[in-house]
Amino acid sequence: MGMRQQLGIAQAIMKDPEILIFDEPMNRLDHAGVKEIRDILKGLRDEGKSIILASHNSEDIQELCDTVCEMNAGVLKIKRG
Repeated sequence: MGMRQQLGIAQAIMKDPEILIFDEPMNRLDHAGVKEIRDILKGLRDEGKSIILASHNSEDIQELCDTVCEMNAGVLKIKRG
């Protein structure tokens, strides 16, 4: 399943979109896969791409996000930005 996840991410970035939306992109990846995907997302962010990332993993959020929003009971709250 990890290779399928990586393939989906590769397909998402192949056409060089300005905005990328990911839902739990590190799910089912091993440690090396997580590091590789984080590095790719950081590179895209540094190129000026907008990335929307849904994740329950606080480490992913801390490393990758400039602005953090939390949804609780249908209410969206900006926590950092």
